[in-house]
Amino acid sequence: MLIYLVYAVHIIISLFLIVVVLLQSGSAGDISAAFGGQGSQAAFGPRGAATGLSRATTAAAVIFMLTSVTLSINAIKHTGPKSVLQGVKSSPVKTQPAPAPTTPPAQK
Repeated sequence: MLIYLVYAVHIIISLFLIVVVLLQSGSAGDISAAFGGQGSQAAFGPRGAATGLSRATTAAAVIFMLTSVTLSINAIKHTGPKSVLQGVKSSPVKTQPAPAPTTPPAQK
């Protein structure tokens, strides 16, 4: 029953994370900043205080990672570890025939 709560939180937080990321403004104001020009904002310059939107993004990302790991552990626990090649049939190994003898048999 608890796993269904984790599923619900995971779905809700993923939708919230999509919305929060789309609401954020880009870090580079114009195209010249992408090519090293003196744009309106520096790409790796000092940042001001984190806004509420960036804090919400960080919190949502952490919760998303935790629910992803929880769901992954739950899936392994119930189904067991599986190989990607588990269902693939292996082809028989072809061997080389023995080479014919090079010396002719002795005649009598």
